[in-house]
Amino acid sequence: MFQKAAKVVRRLRNAGFEACFVGGSVRDLLRGIEPREYDIVTSAKPEQVRRLFPRTYAVGESFGVIIVMEEGEKYEVATFRTEEDYADGRRPGRVELAASAEEDVKRRDFTVNGLLMDPESGRILDFVGGREDIEKKLIRTIGDPDARFSEDHLRMLRAVRFAANLGFEIEPGTMGSIRGKAPSILRISAERIREELTKILTGCNARRGMELLDSSGLLKLLLPEVDSLHAVEQPPLFHPEGDVWEHTLKMLEILSAGQGGRPDPRLAWAALLHDVGKARSQSVDDRGIHFYGHAAEGRSIAADIMMRLRFSNSDKQTVDSLIRHHMDFINVNRMRPVKLKRFLSMPDFNLHLELHRLDSLAGSGDLSTYEFCREKLAQMEGAEPPPPPLINGNDLIEAGFSPGPLFSRILIEVDDLQAEGELASREEALELVLKKWGGERKAPGR
Repeated sequence: MFQKAAKVVRRLRNAGFEACFVGGSVRDLLRGIEPREYDIVTSAKPEQVRRLFPRTYAVGESFGVIIVMEEGEKYEVATFRTEEDYADGRRPGRVELAASAEEDVKRRDFTVNGLLMDPESGRILDFVGGREDIEKKLIRTIGDPDARFSEDHLRMLRAVRFAANLGFEIEPGTMGSIRGKAPSILRISAERIREELTKILTGCNARRGMELLDSSGLLKLLLPEVDSLHAVEQPPLFHPEGDVWEHTLKMLEILSAGQGGRPDPRLAWAALLHDVGKARSQSVDDRGIHFYGHAAEGRSIAADIMMRLRFSNSDKQTVDSLIRHHMDFINVNRMRPVKLKRFLSMPDFNLHLELHRLDSLAGSGDLSTYEFCREKLAQMEGAEPPPPPLINGNDLIEAGFSPGPLFSRILIEVDDLQAEGELASREEALELVLKKWGGERKAPGR
């Protein structure tokens, strides 16, 4: 990939323009890590870049950015520029071409992302002290942190992400600025916040990311429901690790340590939110600490969070299912064979099983239920799948029911009775529904 990216730089230079690698790729090369992508900065204007390369498309031509396709790879090629007038704390009001690479890097976010490299000679151009900060493992803004975070409030979240994923600390002055300006993060769009939070949760150190969000003051503003898990004590027999906050952090720590690349974002969000209902459902009596109904409470809270952060309906449904069923594993050893088969065959069961594994490892450490499920799955391999549900939501709507908590409860109970062999046909299921819940249908016009 290095050689392919170097060819793009070479073509720009052969045409008489300045060009070099910039940003994260240079940072990673200095750390001995092969970059996943290479960004290029150049003195060539967008229209000049287009003329040099046959396959290009614009992603931000007004900002001087062109995507160049070469040998099956894509490279972001950006013209030297300066940015001014960040009136809304999200995007520059004015973008102007810069005379040099030095001017260009000084408008960037952090010193470790402000390095340039000549791929021909390997020479590093450092106008911002980034090389020293890489050696010190520090995330520091280029210039005044208050000014950088005022320009783009999202940079506060990016500081957390870079520190967590790189294993760096946030320089004290930079962290102090984040704490002081944290409330301005709420001016950023939900989509951009969601994207950064997801990158933190699916990065190589999600636990560290959450701890930095907490210590910076950003967690309380963006995810107050998760912040409320601090000091929510749990029964030591099942949770020797400590309170719900610590349990959640341990799950994220184990998730990040897993093999096979980045975890599924839906699993990461479910790990964060699976016990979010415990703060509201905790009760204490002479038998100890209890969390009756915490999964149902958690589903409601998670739905609010995911609506607020504008997740897709598909992602919301999957995370909701993961939270809803995470306590069902307690009963798998007592399930009748048909019900167990249906449970093990539900959509995305691999995610459900992995969430249970994380939950167990972060708590008692007992993986017997996890191994039981794996054994049963192996026995089921090649077997006939369980029959489809006898009725669905459309059937209930036709019968006069409206979507809501009762709607969901009916479908769950009918599904359980079918799995246990108590119901065998659609007609039997509808007859039971009308007999048991018919009086709770809404009258027409209500």
